Amino acid sequence: MNLFKSRADAGQRLAEKLITYKGKENVLVLALPRGGVPVAFEVANTLQIPMTVFLVRKLGVPGHEEFAMGAISEEDVCTLDHSLIQQLNIPKEQIHRVLQKEKQELERRLYKYRQNKKLPPLKDKVIILVDDGIATGNTLKAAIQALKTLKPKKIVLAAPVASSDSIQKLSLLVDEIVCLATPEPFYGVGQWYHNFQQTTDEEVLRLLQNSPKK
Repeated sequence: MNLFKSRADAGQRLAEKLITYKGKENVLVLALPRGGVPVAFEVANTLQIPMTVFLVRKLGVPGHEEFAMGAISEEDVCTLDHSLIQQLNIPKEQIHRVLQKEKQELERRLYKYRQNKKLPPLKDKVIILVDDGIATGNTLKAAIQALKTLKPKKIVLAAPVASSDSIQKLSLLVDEIVCLATPEPFYGVGQWYHNFQQTTDEEVLRLLQNSPKK
């Protein structure tokens, strides 16, 4: 069943639920690329607040990459699901290989999307962290832990759709969650979108260039 026509449609509907932040000073939208960027663009546009990307990479289980065994993000934060790693008996060398590969991709995106510039200061800011959906929540967990080291005043997690398990888990880490739907059973984010084509680097750059500036 499709809940959303596209990421842009989902972003417009998500923005309606975040309208209290419209035009407020000291609020910044952070998008998780690539899929979170078209959603975040609509949020930032409607609320007329600036946005940028926050870089985080899922660490996929070798051979079953769609399953996350952890994640890495900017600010050198790495989270690992130790119980899963133990359960699947994943060797340290394999974890290290995945980690190195994703670190390279993180660095590539940092150069591509922000020309290696650091994030703007987040201290005492209200951060609206946006993704196109939440399945396990592992990637977002790493993003939130990294964000907390930058001392924002408040973290609002915003996503059009999520599994109820992930919402339960992440609600302990943030100040507020805005989510439009938590359907069950939840097999993956893409099943709830009519158009879930992969977001390209070019689209990310175009949306970042056209987003509100302050």
